[in-house]
Amino acid sequence: MIIFCACLVILQVVLGAEKNGADKIQTFVIPHSHMDVGWVYTIQESMHAYAGNVYSSVVEELSKETHRKFIAVEQEFFRLWWDSVATDKHKKQVRQLLKEGRLEFIIGGQVMHDEAVTDLDDEILQLTEGHGFLYETFGVRPQFSWHVDPFGASATTPVLFALAGFNAHLISRIDYDLKDDMQKNKRLQFVWRGSPSLGEQQEIFTHTMDQFSYCTPSHLPFSNRSGFYWNGVALFPDPPKDGVYPNMSLPVTKDTLHSYAQTMVDNIQQRAAWFRTKHVLWPWGCDKQFYNSSVQFKNMDPLLDYINQHSEDFGVTVQYATLSEYFQAIHQSDLSWEVRGSQDFLPYSTEPFQAWTGFYTSRNVLKGVARRASSRLHAAESLFAQYCVGNLGSPVPKEWALERLRALRWAVSEVQHHDGITGTESPKVADMYLQHLTQGMVGVEELLAALFLLPQTLDPPGALYRQDIRKTDSSQDPEQHVIVYNPLAWNITTLINVTVTFPMATVYDEDGHPVPAQIQRSAESVSSYDLFIVAALRGLHYRKYVIRLSESPCREQTTCGSTYAAKVVTFERQTVNPSKRSGRRRLPVVNNCYKLMFDQDTNLLHSITDRKKNKTVKATQDFREYHSNGDVDAGPISDNYMFSTNGSAIPAYQSVGMEIVPGKVVTEIRQYFYREESDEDYAYAIYTRVPEGFKGLVPCHRIEQSYRVGPLLVNREAVLVTSTSLRNNRTIFTDNNGYQMLRRPYRNFTSNSVARNYYPMVRAAYMEDETTRLGFLSERAHGVSGQEQGQLEVMLHRRLWNNQEWNLGYNLTLNDTSVVRPVLWMILGSQSTTASLYQREALELQHRPVVMLIDTPQKAWRAQESQNGAPINPVVLPPNLHLLTLSVPGWGYSSNHTQNIWDIQRGKDSKGGSDFDRVLLRIMHLYEVGEDPVLSKPATINLKEVLQGLGELRLVEERSLTGTWDISELQRWKWRTVQGTNPAGGRSCAGGIQDFSITISPKEIRTFFLHFT
Repeated sequence: MIIFCACLVILQVVLGAEKNGADKIQTFVIPHSHMDVGWVYTIQESMHAYAGNVYSSVVEELSKETHRKFIAVEQEFFRLWWDSVATDKHKKQVRQLLKEGRLEFIIGGQVMHDEAVTDLDDEILQLTEGHGFLYETFGVRPQFSWHVDPFGASATTPVLFALAGFNAHLISRIDYDLKDDMQKNKRLQFVWRGSPSLGEQQEIFTHTMDQFSYCTPSHLPFSNRSGFYWNGVALFPDPPKDGVYPNMSLPVTKDTLHSYAQTMVDNIQQRAAWFRTKHVLWPWGCDKQFYNSSVQFKNMDPLLDYINQHSEDFGVTVQYATLSEYFQAIHQSDLSWEVRGSQDFLPYSTEPFQAWTGFYTSRNVLKGVARRASSRLHAAESLFAQYCVGNLGSPVPKEWALERLRALRWAVSEVQHHDGITGTESPKVADMYLQHLTQGMVGVEELLAALFLLPQTLDPPGALYRQDIRKTDSSQDPEQHVIVYNPLAWNITTLINVTVTFPMATVYDEDGHPVPAQIQRSAESVSSYDLFIVAALRGLHYRKYVIRLSESPCREQTTCGSTYAAKVVTFERQTVNPSKRSGRRRLPVVNNCYKLMFDQDTNLLHSITDRKKNKTVKATQDFREYHSNGDVDAGPISDNYMFSTNGSAIPAYQSVGMEIVPGKVVTEIRQYFYREESDEDYAYAIYTRVPEGFKGLVPCHRIEQSYRVGPLLVNREAVLVTSTSLRNNRTIFTDNNGYQMLRRPYRNFTSNSVARNYYPMVRAAYMEDETTRLGFLSERAHGVSGQEQGQLEVMLHRRLWNNQEWNLGYNLTLNDTSVVRPVLWMILGSQSTTASLYQREALELQHRPVVMLIDTPQKAWRAQESQNGAPINPVVLPPNLHLLTLSVPGWGYSSNHTQNIWDIQRGKDSKGGSDFDRVLLRIMHLYEVGEDPVLSKPATINLKEVLQGLGELRLVEERSLTGTWDISELQRWKWRTVQGTNPAGGRSCAGGIQDFSITISPKEIRTFFLHFT
C-alpha cells in the first residue's frame, strides 16, 4: 500500500510537470547594455550622452519592481558612475539589488578586452583592476563571462577566466561558416580545455551565441520600425531634453501586444532548435541601450506577462534573468558535453570577403605605445614593491606613488578594450587612449625617478663615481649619469642604447670600472650618435653608469678606453628587378652564432647560417604592399577591421641602398628601400643589429631588427616578407596572447584566401621544417601569414580610405599618415635550440631594461663619499619560470572573505587607506609539457629563499588569478564531458605550500599574496 501510494505521488508529479510546462521552452531574458569603452566616442562623451544614465535609470527601475533584473559588464563606466554620478540613494539601491541577485556583475574586468592582439600581462591586469574594485566595494566575485563582441576568440581567454574562478564562459563572434555548422549540429556549447598542458585542470564550459549574437532581433513583421528598443538610439553629444530619441520602437499596446509576443516567441523557438536543452538565452539589449530604462521595462513587462499567460499556446515561458541563472539551468541539465582542445576561433570572418584580420595591424603606433606603457608599468610595479617591503622611512610618499601607478593601470587596462588596442576606433578616441597612456607614463617616470634618486636604502654600497675614474684625465669633459633597471627576475647581459650628441663617450660602472661600449653616428640624424653599452644586470636589480662625453676623437685610432668608435661604410645603391643577375658578390657579417650574407648586387639579405649546426638557410627580406580597394561599388574593401585584397603583395621599391657599421659590440646593417629609382628619400628602412662578443650568452642568438615604415600612400598595406629555403608547407605558428603557440596551416578558400590566412602575432611567430626553425619576436601586435612555401610575412602598417557610408559616418576609414618604427628580433636554429630560447627572448624584448638619464650632459661631478645604505639583493628565478607580477595593488579588502563581507556590511571605509603591506606575486611556467627535455619539467622553488632580496617573508596565501579567492575555498563547477577525465595537467586547484616551497608545472600561473616582516 505504501509502495502504491508512493508510485501514485510520483505519477502525479510527472503529470503535473507536463501539464505545467516542463516540456516548454524556458526563456531567460537577460537585460543588458553593451557600452564600448571608446570606439566612436570618447569616454567623456559617452558618459555624458548615455552611459551615466544607464546605471542611474537601471538602478531606479529595478528598485521599483522585484522581478526585474540586469547584468553589468564593463567596469570602467560603472566605476566612473559610482565615483562621480551615483547619489547615496543610488549606492544603497545597488547594494540591495546585489544582495537580492537582481543586479549581476559579469566578467568584472575594467573592459571587455580584445582577444587577438592583447598581451597576457594586460588581460590579467585589466581583469584584476575590475575585480579588485568589485570585491573591495561590494564583496562580489564575478563567475561568468560575457565576451560577446571581441573579433574572434582566443584559447588563452578561457584559461585565464578559469584561473580567475569563473564557472562558465560566453563568446559570440566566430567564423560565420563555422557558426552555421555548429548551429545546425547543436554544437554551440562545449567544454573548452584551452591549454594542452593544463588539460581539464582549467577547463571551462563555453556557450557560443547563435547568429543573432548579443543584440535583440530588431525586425518586426508588423512594423517598419525596429523592435524591442523602446528607448531608441542614443544621441550625441547631448541627450534630448524632451526624452524623445530617434528610432524608438513601436510601443506595446493592446493593439500591438499579440504581434510583439508572436514575434518574440518565433525567435525563441528558432533559437531553441540550435541548442541541446530547452533553455534559451534571449539577450535583451544591444549597443548603448537602457539609458532610459523606464520606457524599456514599461513595454517589456506586459509583453512577458502576456506570453506567460498564453504559454500553453506558445509553448514558451519567459522570465527576466541574470546570466548565472541561465548557466545554473544548463549545469543542472547534467548532460555530457563535447570537449574542445586548445584550438582558438581566429581569424574571424562575417562573410566570404569580410575577413576581420586587418585590425591585427591597424594603428600600429597605438599598439606600440600601449605595450610600452605596459612594460614601463611592470617595471615600476616591481620597483615600488621592493620599496614598500624594504622601506625604512624614505622620503617617497606611498600614497603619491600609488596614485601614479593606478593612473597607468587604468590607462593600460582601458586600451585593452576590443575597440581600443585593435585600432578600430575613430581618430579622436585613438588620441584619447594615447593621451591617457602618455600621461600615465609621465607620472610613472616621476615615480621611477623618485625611487631611484631619493631613497638612501636603495643605493648599492660604494661610491657611485669614484675618484679613479678621473685619475688619468684632468679634462673638464661633460658627464651624463644613467640608471639601468632590469625588471625581469633573471640575470641578463644585454645591449642598451643611449643617444648622445658627442662623437666619443666612455662608460664606467658605479665602482669606476670601464664598461664595454660602442659609439656610432645615428642612422636617422646627422647630429646624434648611438652609444651601445654592454649591461650585465641581476634580476630585479639596477646599476648606475657614468658616461664621459668628448668632442675630441680618440688619440688611438678606434678605441677610447673600452669604447669602440665604429665607422659607417656606404655601399652603392642597387636597382632590384627579377631580370637582374644577383648573388655574385656576397658580404658576410659574422658573430659567434650566425653568419649573415648580404648580396651586393641587390643590397638584400642573401642567407643566414646557424654556426652551431652549420646549417645555411637561404633568406631574403623586402617590403611589399597590398593595394586595397576604397570604392564599395568596385568590390570588397579594407578598413580598420577587415583586410581584403584581390592578389598578392607586390614589391614596394625599385632600388636599395645599404650601409654597414662594423663593430666590436654590435654590427649594424642599414638597408634603405626607394619606391622609385630616382627618389632621393627612402620609403622603408631595415636596421639589423648583430650582437658581437656574446659567446655563450643569450644575445648571441638574436638578430635585432627595427624598421621605418611610412607615411604610406593611401590604400596601401605594408608587409615585411621574409622568404627562405625552408620547406614548411605554408604552415606557420603564432602565439595566443603571448601564452601559447598554435599551428596555422594554410587553408584554401573559394575566395579571399590571402586575408583569411592572416593571424595575430602578439609576441612570437615562426616557421620550420624538419631541421630548422626561423622565428620572429615582437614588441607589439602584428598580422602575420605564410602565403608561400618558406615564407613569413608580417604586416607592419596600414593606411586606408573608403567611401562606405558607415565608415565615413563614424570616421573609421583609417587614414593613418604616421611613420611607424616597430621592432622584431629574429632567431634561427634547430627546433630544440629555439624552443629553449624564444619564450625567454620574447620577454626580454617586451621587458627591456629601463634606462633613465638622470641629468643632461654637464661638468663632471665631484667625487662622492661612499653611501652606506642597505643594498638591493637580486631576485632570480629558474630559467623556465617568469615573474609575471610583483606589485602592491593597494586594495583595502580583507583576504578573509567572511571578514571582508563583515567589513562592507558595517560600512568600513575602504578608501580610508591603502594596504601597502600586501604584495601580489604571480609566477608562470613558460613551457608546455614535452616542449623541452629539461625546461618543461615542473620547477620547485622556495619563495622565502628566492625573495630574500626583498625582505623576510613571513606568510604566503595562494589566491585565484585576480586575487579575490582563497584558492582552497575556490570550488568551480564540474561539467560532464563525453571524453571523461583527461590525465594531462599538473596539480589540483588546491595545490599547497609547504615551508614556503611551491612546485609550478608546465604552463601554470600561480598567484599569491605575500606578507613580509
